[in-house]
Amino acid sequence: MSTNTPNLECRMYEARYPEVDQAVMIQVKSMADSGAYVSLLEYNNIEGMILFSELSRRRIRSISSLIKVGRIEPVMVLRVDKEKGYIDLSKRRVSEEDIQACEERYNKSKLVHSIMRHVAETMKIDLEDLYIHVGWPLYRKYGHAFEAFKLIVSDPDSVLNSLTREVKEVGPDGQEVSKVVPAISEEVKDALVKNIRRRMTPQPLKIRADIEMKCFQFDGVLHIKEAMRKAEAAGNKDCPVKIKLVAPPAYVLNTQTLDKEQGIAILYKAIDACTEEIERHKGKLSVKEAPRVVSERDDKLLAEHMAKLGHENEEVSGDEDSEEEEDTGMGEIDVENSGHGITD
Repeated sequence: MSTNTPNLECRMYEARYPEVDQAVMIQVKSMADSGAYVSLLEYNNIEGMILFSELSRRRIRSISSLIKVGRIEPVMVLRVDKEKGYIDLSKRRVSEEDIQACEERYNKSKLVHSIMRHVAETMKIDLEDLYIHVGWPLYRKYGHAFEAFKLIVSDPDSVLNSLTREVKEVGPDGQEVSKVVPAISEEVKDALVKNIRRRMTPQPLKIRADIEMKCFQFDGVLHIKEAMRKAEAAGNKDCPVKIKLVAPPAYVLNTQTLDKEQGIAILYKAIDACTEEIERHKGKLSVKEAPRVVSERDDKLLAEHMAKLGHENEEVSGDEDSEEEEDTGMGEIDVENSGHGITD
């Protein structure tokens, strides 16, 4: 399988051309007088064409509103001339069900292709050779190689050890004989498994809720800290809950989990526990942002915001000489009911 200059270009599926009435994913490359030239992304970017008459069932007022260079979308295959390589496509004949099924298949195929191409490149082997001996047999056996890759994450041998290929060898008597060997070497197998596990092992989701919490009673800070402990106690080993002060009276609750619904439910449970405890001491909790999945960017923005607040607090002058004590855990100070007897 090894070559000095491996070919890294290959279609995703064993068939060289799509079937008629099949939805395929395309990217618009250029516009012509009668239609648009496109690349079939799943078939190694072979060229197809969408006539303007196949853009919409309705009267076309503006071509540019229906199709643009660079756009990626599903379309329906109308005709395939394998000898001449002509493929006619239609945008107006693809249904919503076709679009959804095509997008789901393409997203799976794109991930499989990315893993296969990376392995071929790093191991210096032809991508098509890797597809012939691994990818396409898995498509045939499992319906989609993506389903096989999911199994490989936890049990690679049961999937990959069944793949073989036939090679010709010259026997001791000088006669050529056929021999069945593993489809790929141990080195290629290890690289494939490593890449599949890195790309397909589920990553924990980050769930977050934003609240405001105040307590103006005596020992209000202690009551808030106890409410925070109650919130964290609502978590479990699969969904640990953490609560942090952003700036009085704002707090954030976080958890990480593979199960989105469980993570959201746990944070609601934590908020309820926190609310019950703080209200027991005549405090108040309000939910500013309900539990939801957040991205790495959201986390980064929160960290930057907290760092900025911390820096601003450090720059405030005269804190050391202030006669008025402020505890950040209490939120806003209610002057009228604080019991200090302050008058104008």
